[in-house]
Amino acid sequence: MFELDHDLAQDIVNRTMAILPNNVNVMDSQGLILGSGEPGRINTRHEGAQLVLANGRVVEIDSQTAKHLKGVQPGINLPLLHDQRLIGVLGITGEPQELRTYAELVRMTAEMLVSHRHQQTEQQWRRQRCDDLLALLLADNGDSPRLVDEAQRLGLKPQMARTPYLFELGPGQSAQDLSAWLASRYPDSWCVSSAPSSLLWCRPATVPVDNPRLLEKLDGLGWSVLRVAIGGQAEGLSALRRCYRRVGDLLAYGRDVLPQSRVLTLNRCRLPVMLWRHRHEDALDELLTPLRQVMARDTNGQLLATLRSWCEHDGQSQACADALGIHRNSLRYRMERIAELSGVDPLTLDGMLALYLGVQLLPQPLSQ
Repeated sequence: MFELDHDLAQDIVNRTMAILPNNVNVMDSQGLILGSGEPGRINTRHEGAQLVLANGRVVEIDSQTAKHLKGVQPGINLPLLHDQRLIGVLGITGEPQELRTYAELVRMTAEMLVSHRHQQTEQQWRRQRCDDLLALLLADNGDSPRLVDEAQRLGLKPQMARTPYLFELGPGQSAQDLSAWLASRYPDSWCVSSAPSSLLWCRPATVPVDNPRLLEKLDGLGWSVLRVAIGGQAEGLSALRRCYRRVGDLLAYGRDVLPQSRVLTLNRCRLPVMLWRHRHEDALDELLTPLRQVMARDTNGQLLATLRSWCEHDGQSQACADALGIHRNSLRYRMERIAELSGVDPLTLDGMLALYLGVQLLPQPLSQ
């Protein structure tokens, strides 16, 4: 239920007195002055307002009548209505006969301000409730029928297929502003910010997005997006929650291992990301042992760069040699050297897989 408060009452007073030469008072539903051109009268009772509240009609008070009422000056006191409900009183000081011509216009303006403030309050509540609901729906217990039902009533479409994007923003960037831009451009988007520099955007799967062009657009608008992790299409809430966790891992993986990559896709990095989550376990430490043996003798990083290229080109010798700008014989020599130092043959499927997985856990040099 909407009620007048001091800020709204004083706003009505200030706007009215910017036009009228008369003092204006705004009282609440108990006759207490909330806003006034005479600050000393705020929080005092207004008997004229109490007459309006008791009778539900306009009360005019001339100079003679005012002498018999406490805290009242001559003027017109009008009921303020919102949704046909009496919520307060508007009082204009002066002789009633001088005020009648514009008193109703002033009341209409005041009620328009009340209606506008109510709409703002409702919109703000709705936005905040939607934000709270989205956070709850993406949590582990987000399948509660009550939450899902409320989300449907608020038009959030919880069962719509979505693709999660997790943005990492640069210093000083507003996740709230980016959220508003995405929501206005892509209807039915979900945007949740768990930290000032992070924004989760769940775009509807029915809306295609060119990811590189999206980043170019954001750059052009002045947003500093350090990187974005993009998951796969999720059908329903359970799948979306799982994918949300994956893109969180993907973003952290990209920050540590692929610092120069701004666009990270789960489809391309799914296996390395799964391994990276367990990077501190002994089994993965053993996986890196052959590479460390190579790196210990690879003073200029040539062998590791060759191995990265070999993995990127799926073991295709000519494509790898062309990318490195070397002859195939030079490539063969380097691969033999890698096999010698690591004890793993990269020309076999098992060897290539082991070395590939290890390479995916090593941070790429910034100069690469």
